[in-house]
Amino acid sequence: MYKGLENKVALVTGASSGIGRAASIAFAKQGAKVVLASRNEASTLQTLHMVEEVGGEGIFVKTDVSIADDVENLIQTTLKTYGQLDCAFNNAGVSGPAGPLFQLAESDFQEIMDVNLKGVWLCMKHELTAMLAKGGGSIVNMSSAAGLIGSVGIAAYTASKHGVIGLTKCAALEYAKANIRVNAVCPSVIDNTVMVNQVKAAYPEVYNYLLATHPVGRIGQPEEVANAVVWLCSDVASFITGVAFPIDGGTVAGQIPKAS
Repeated sequence: MYKGLENKVALVTGASSGIGRAASIAFAKQGAKVVLASRNEASTLQTLHMVEEVGGEGIFVKTDVSIADDVENLIQTTLKTYGQLDCAFNNAGVSGPAGPLFQLAESDFQEIMDVNLKGVWLCMKHELTAMLAKGGGSIVNMSSAAGLIGSVGIAAYTASKHGVIGLTKCAALEYAKANIRVNAVCPSVIDNTVMVNQVKAAYPEVYNYLLATHPVGRIGQPEEVANAVVWLCSDVASFITGVAFPIDGGTVAGQIPKAS
């Protein structure tokens, strides 16, 4: 097996399930040592076990990305354990409640921004410091297809994901000559994530609507996002930075008209 990230160290936040879990395994398959960060210890230790099952190596660091001390500890533990940080996937996020903008509680708005936007900024702040010391690296931030277009009923989430793209572009420009690439991925509806599983069980009609917004006729799989993340972190993507990369089955391109 080709291992394009051998001797590299990759960090994944939100590694407890879904896309974060798939990315952790994908990094390990490519030869990287993986640092798994999450608030959910039990589930993330399961991810670590899966990393080890595919022949990988890693550690778990309990982290709330909205807390500066936690993020600083995450990076310092990474450097203390492995001596370097080459790749980072800032994936941790929350969706928050759905509903009209005026009904959104201030506390819910603040939590979404603290995790999805401030959390990405805090992670980049400390990751960039580590990568500057090493002489380069690659960061991928988790945005969303909702970060590229408007969405109904998830205003705070949408705003946070637009903000992630803004942070990504600014960092890409600031650190391009320092050999640090910064990109964002923008998935649409991805299976086996907490939100999609909840919708599928409780609101099958909403799930069917979401399915219909994908021109390819299906929703995505976590591994499809993970593969794109690992590719963006690898040397084969060495000329790509500042990109908001849709992984959406054609959703952002537009809807296929139904036959009348």
